[in-house]
Amino acid sequence: MSSETRVLPAAFRFSRKLRIRSLLLAFALAACFLDAAGASPSHSLTPDGATSVDTAVRTFMQTVSQSVTQDGATAWIKYFDSSPAFFMAVNGQMAFPNPAAAQEGTRKFAQTIRHIELNWGDDLRVDPLTNEFAIVAVSWRELQVDTAGHSITETGYFTGLAEYREGRWQFRDAHWSSPVSSH
Repeated sequence: MSSETRVLPAAFRFSRKLRIRSLLLAFALAACFLDAAGASPSHSLTPDGATSVDTAVRTFMQTVSQSVTQDGATAWIKYFDSSPAFFMAVNGQMAFPNPAAAQEGTRKFAQTIRHIELNWGDDLRVDPLTNEFAIVAVSWRELQVDTAGHSITETGYFTGLAEYREGRWQFRDAHWSSPVSSH
């Protein structure tokens, strides 16, 4: 093996170590800057603020349940964020990739339902993130009566990101899941 061949791997190892160290330093600096940016007053949440968000989101969830039960499936539309950020998944599959699809799909579904009752479980969890965002998670039970009079009861678990925007709480995204049948 020539001396040139032995020198190249050593130089490569040195430059690789230097690159790794530089990369680690860059990650550490980025983390420091992101942490400092996240500590701004507009994003921090005091204990009183967290309590206030928790209470408001719990009220919002109760309102959604009552509204859907009273006004039918199309009531959902007013609780979906109308921005391009909105999406909904059901049982791990994308159901509505955007608000237009959610509105259209909800209207079509509503045409097949005569009556609907949505009940959240007593296990509602609210995780306030900021004054404008909170994660919600709760079990649910829904009775649906179709236009032919057939009824079905479904149960499952709901998670979503609630956002306070334009003076009200709404779902920025949502995920419904139901137990998998064991057939």
